[in-house]
Amino acid sequence: MGSLWRTLIYIYLLGFVWAAVAQSALPECAQTCLLMAFGTNTCTVTDLDCICTNDVFQSNVTLCVASSCAIPDQLATKNSSLTTCGAPVQDRGPNYVALSNTMFSISAGFVVVRIAFKVLVSRVDIGMDDWTVVATTIISIPSAIVTVYGTVANGLGQHIWTLKPNEITSMLKYFYVMAILYFTQTALLKLCLVFFYIRVFPTQGVQRLLWATVIFVVVWGMAFVLAGIFQCTPVHYFWNKWDGLHQGHCVDINAITVTHAAISISLDVWILAIPMWQLRGLRMHWKKKVGVGLMFCVGTFVTIVSILRLRALMDFVVSSDASWEFYNVSVWSTIEICTGIICSCLPTVRQLLAKLFPIIQGSSARSRNKYYNYNRSEELQKIGRSNTSHDVRIATIASSGDNGSAEFKDDRGIVVETSYTIKRTQGDMDEISLVSHDDKKAKGGRAV
Repeated sequence: MGSLWRTLIYIYLLGFVWAAVAQSALPECAQTCLLMAFGTNTCTVTDLDCICTNDVFQSNVTLCVASSCAIPDQLATKNSSLTTCGAPVQDRGPNYVALSNTMFSISAGFVVVRIAFKVLVSRVDIGMDDWTVVATTIISIPSAIVTVYGTVANGLGQHIWTLKPNEITSMLKYFYVMAILYFTQTALLKLCLVFFYIRVFPTQGVQRLLWATVIFVVVWGMAFVLAGIFQCTPVHYFWNKWDGLHQGHCVDINAITVTHAAISISLDVWILAIPMWQLRGLRMHWKKKVGVGLMFCVGTFVTIVSILRLRALMDFVVSSDASWEFYNVSVWSTIEICTGIICSCLPTVRQLLAKLFPIIQGSSARSRNKYYNYNRSEELQKIGRSNTSHDVRIATIASSGDNGSAEFKDDRGIVVETSYTIKRTQGDMDEISLVSHDDKKAKGGRAV
């Protein structure tokens, strides 16, 4: 009699559980697995703590669901189970939106200051480095919009099992767009730095290295943009393959992203090494060298961010929770691009600060004047020494600071006049001061 009552109670409770799981929209395949797990007597139907925490019970249900349910049903089952067990819902999306909007606003502000200073204050021509950073910023506009209204709005930063099937598909579609924009932005940022160095370092050997770097970056950027677009056949299989219900083929996407990141970091190191190597040969005070070197080394922060992004990519490679792990990759990508834009604008910002706070310009100008005066006197001494062997005595040296001319007279009335024309723009003084006098003379100068 007691056994009969226990059976009736069990059937009643089982029916109660069945009704509960049905109300929670648990897929039918998962309901069958849950009832089979109760049949093992690992947990009773009334022991919610056991159901939620017992590893054996959870393993039995998980294995059954994995073999019996489609991927969308598997995710729905996990979401329903965690909700029933009171697991908190995690959402990092709002944090990413705040970060993206802030970083984009700051970087765009730096670009506006850069262009406005050159056009309105310095009145110099806009160079290729300026155009490339403007292009990078323009591409950042759709990136910022897609972040807010595309990826985050469709669940980026949340666990994938908490999302609806259409949200997962939309999130992956927008992430696909973001990846292509990222490949384009990284190439443009590197071109910006290389074009800046092309203006700064005029020697033939360095120019060849820099133009070779430009060609490599262009080919590298185009190759990965095309690889990103056509990584899956058909293209839409990229955002539809997650459910296992569509047909298609993709190349190794993880290999593409990791290879791109590794080459990007290597290029950062190479592009930084060129100015640092040139800096060692410049004839300027060591304090000035340190200051210029620090300006170049600011770019290493972008390299550090790229390395952190590569680390996030490693976690992304082995994860099945795409919407959660894509978050880390997206955050570091945004920081990398915006930081790169800011760093590329720092030389111009320094010129602006020198205008606003003359003490900065004063120390820089004194250093430059001391350097140029030293070299000018040295050249005059060389002329004197070279003429001594021809028995020509220099009796008078008259210099005109206005037109850059110098007169050399001997006791026989011979007059040798050499004119120098120096053309420079105030806006590029910081760039010109990085180039040694000997380098300029080797490139375009002529001994008198």
